[in-house]
Amino acid sequence: MKASSDREGSADLAESIDGLRNGVSIPPGPVLLGACVTAMRERLFHFVALIALLLFSRAANLSAATAAQQTAGNWTVGNQPARLVNGSPVLFRVTTPKPVRALSGNWLGHEIAFSFDVSHRSWFALAGVSLETKPGTYPIQLHAETASGQSAGQAISFEKKIRVERQRYPRVLLKVPARYTAPSPEEQRQIEQDKETKAEVFKTVSAGREWKGSFAPPVDAAISDVFGVERVFNGSVESTHQGLDFRVPSGTSVAAVNSGRVILARALFFEGNCVVIDHGQGLLTLYLHLSKFSVKEGDEVSKGHMIGLSGGTGRATGPHLHLAVRWQGVYLNPQVLLKLHLP
Repeated sequence: MKASSDREGSADLAESIDGLRNGVSIPPGPVLLGACVTAMRERLFHFVALIALLLFSRAANLSAATAAQQTAGNWTVGNQPARLVNGSPVLFRVTTPKPVRALSGNWLGHEIAFSFDVSHRSWFALAGVSLETKPGTYPIQLHAETASGQSAGQAISFEKKIRVERQRYPRVLLKVPARYTAPSPEEQRQIEQDKETKAEVFKTVSAGREWKGSFAPPVDAAISDVFGVERVFNGSVESTHQGLDFRVPSGTSVAAVNSGRVILARALFFEGNCVVIDHGQGLLTLYLHLSKFSVKEGDEVSKGHMIGLSGGTGRATGPHLHLAVRWQGVYLNPQVLLKLHLP
């Protein structure tokens, strides 16, 4: 027993001496094993902590990106008609990611005021594309402020690109008496006065929306001439037909296409007896060549309200009703407006 004990003591002593020779103090066997285990545990702990930190950081970044995508994705913008062309009116419908107090937009250089449709929980507005607009993609920019919650009053915005295609309109050659294309000096003075009158009337942009629901035809009759036709009179004088003509005899009752306020009811050189109704937010309708007025300037009218009788006054080659739609300074196709399903 004593010899065995002496050998074990000699071996421990030899390990200690070898360790000292290498410049490292190495503890005896059991102590060395414990130190190694402790070191491994510390390294494993640091490694696991590092992995956890990386995973947490990645999850946070992913969550932020997902939230941003959801915010953008919760905006929806629809347009009616689905295919937009130059000269077309358009109804925009918008849903926002959060309830908002008010919604406004800008498209093709025009400011658009939206109204809220409670039944569909969405915002809507009428706008239009001028005849001169080139084919292309045009962004509609939307701006709003949140209505409630912790983020109440927060400004939010969204942009969507809207495609406008080209519509080719007919071109016709017409032969008419010279008096229709070459007014006398006295007639020219009347024309200039009428221009000033119309310019003043067309400045009207009522902030509130007056129209309600879809627009109705002013008469029950066939269409005799469409919007956008390029006319060439007597081979030289060119004009664009900026309205919709209905084939009606003189004395036919003419109704307002929607609710609004009469801002013009007087005789003009080209238009004849003319009524203009303001439907709010820059939207006007014009009724030309009437034989009789049934309303006066300042009257409030509702959809279907009789405003006059059809005729052939002004520069008209025969009895008919000319209906025009003007939105923020541009003429739009009345035929498309009459087909829109509006709230």
